[in-house]
Amino acid sequence: MNNILIIGAGRSSIALINYVLKKAQEFQWFVTVADADPQLAESKVNGHPNGRSTWLDVMKVNDRKELIERADVVVSLLPAHLHLEVAKDCIRLKKHLITASYVSKEMYQLGNQARENNLIFMGEMGLDPGIDHMSAMQKIEEIKENGGKLTAFRSYTGGLIAPESDDNPWHYKFTWNPRNVVTAGRGTAQYLEGGKYKYIPYRRLFTKYRPVDIQGMGEYEVYANRDSLLYREVYGLKDIPNILRGTIRAKGFCDAWAALVKIGLTNGTYPILDSEKLTYHALMEAFTSDEPGNSVKEKIAHLIREEPNSEVMQKLEWLGLFRKKKINLPNATPALILEELLLDKWKLKKTDKDMIIMQHEFEYKLKGKKKCLISTLVLKGVDATDTAMARLVGLPMGIFVRLVMQGQIKTTGVNIPVMKQVYEPVLEELKEYGVEFIEKEIDL
Repeated sequence: MNNILIIGAGRSSIALINYVLKKAQEFQWFVTVADADPQLAESKVNGHPNGRSTWLDVMKVNDRKELIERADVVVSLLPAHLHLEVAKDCIRLKKHLITASYVSKEMYQLGNQARENNLIFMGEMGLDPGIDHMSAMQKIEEIKENGGKLTAFRSYTGGLIAPESDDNPWHYKFTWNPRNVVTAGRGTAQYLEGGKYKYIPYRRLFTKYRPVDIQGMGEYEVYANRDSLLYREVYGLKDIPNILRGTIRAKGFCDAWAALVKIGLTNGTYPILDSEKLTYHALMEAFTSDEPGNSVKEKIAHLIREEPNSEVMQKLEWLGLFRKKKINLPNATPALILEELLLDKWKLKKTDKDMIIMQHEFEYKLKGKKKCLISTLVLKGVDATDTAMARLVGLPMGIFVRLVMQGQIKTTGVNIPVMKQVYEPVLEELKEYGVEFIEKEIDL
């Protein structure tokens, strides 16, 4: 195998592309980076002798197939809903496929075809999902091998802003796909607590957060992720009475985001008529209906059950939601209007550092004693380009590409990285890039 195709040169691609190009020069491979923005792809390849950039509209089937046919391993950094067409091409053309996205039911249904063609399809090979799976499985297996029985597993991850670059009241800036941030939490979160199923619908999700102490960093907030129950069997924890996966945010974030949900600003199901003519002030007024108050701000405060000068209201005002400034987006949904506003307000400055926090909590019984192992990763970026997010999404994929290219991965079909042959070499190499967990064990 000699040829690698990377589809997508966006925000989280830089660490992956740099890693793969470096290995390509070492092992005499060739890397093609394809994107709908050819200049963006060209900037990421940056004249490397073992790489080239090219234009690709992934919806143009013949162009897509032509590029895939030339490759041995395909890495898709496309939005999750576009992976399936790439995957079908990879099966027809007999190419291995790697993505960082959650594996859909439709993708899993391709598992038999992938195995029959001796193909490796690895999904969830990024940060979360990705490093979370690998680091959790490594510790779960260690505890089991030592004779321990897991009674609780909780895992939290957050893409945040480093304290030294935190200069806004939300204590947050965009370090990954803004649309995913705006639409986070849709559906119903499901998890297990005390052996009982727990369900939190979207409208209540950000009011049901829990405080979590992060080793060396202090207290943060965590809200539950989608369906934590999916990972019981995958992690070998079928009978565990407590399992929760969550997202980390700075203190105060969840209450303010819950206010945006309650107002209706995260709704992406309908367009606002004449939205380009409206001001943010007029939009907020439209959401207030017959709420009491002398001003739009007071009416919104009443709607979300806040005092006009509360911390939540101050965050909304800082966003510019009460300004008489035109929205200038035609036929936009409330969610799109919010996304465009946040793109400006939560933009990383050139010298800003982002920060990834991941923390696992493993409660278990060993020789009649109850114990808790807390495993924590904190990694900061260098600047707005070399981000911790890009590194922790891209490096696991890059390392896995190398393993596949060198024939070190034997498991075919559609999988996620929970097998020892994957997580051990990937986690070991990640240490070279400062990706190490700090552990603390306490008696309960």
